[in-house]
Amino acid sequence: MKIKYANFTISSPDVSKCPDPIIPEYAFIGRSNVGKSSLINMLTGRKKLAKISSTPGKTMLINHFKINEEWYLVDLPGYGFAKRSKTERVKWEKMIKKYILNRTNMLTLFLLIDIRIEPQQIDLDFMDWLGISEIPFVITFTKADKLKPLQVEKNLKTYNDKLLEKWTELPSTIVTSATTGSGKEDVLNFIEKTNKIF
Repeated sequence: MKIKYANFTISSPDVSKCPDPIIPEYAFIGRSNVGKSSLINMLTGRKKLAKISSTPGKTMLINHFKINEEWYLVDLPGYGFAKRSKTERVKWEKMIKKYILNRTNMLTLFLLIDIRIEPQQIDLDFMDWLGISEIPFVITFTKADKLKPLQVEKNLKTYNDKLLEKWTELPSTIVTSATTGSGKEDVLNFIEKTNKIF
């Protein structure tokens, strides 16, 4: 898939304010500072489509971007550490879960994980919740350029071994780098194939 058109559509404070669910959409989520905005910009070929911030927790709304007039890419607020009050974080969590459980045209959730960091309980718990809720998701490892290929393989194995303690079948995974562009075709090909079943 080639992305010829990518444009911001709307920022919504709640799933009820999102665009009509008439075309497929794919949501991107991850812990604060996982490189979500950089990955979205790399995928779309637009350097400033998603705003990049050095401050964790910058995305506070559900942001929709229309791609090729055919599907939506959705930037969800990060979870975990953010320089916000506990009340705000709880509100975000409710908003995110409400979106994930109720958005009928959301075909896949891309769950971003920093490949450099060992498995974190907050991510594992979130994956368990997705599994129990029967939400299709792809573990999307970011920042692969920061490690040597052998270290990437080693970290992937560590992650898979950890998941297999609970999961009988491993979720799909894609390894990416916003810096080198690796993984771009894998993500876009996945979306192209999934769009056909909408």
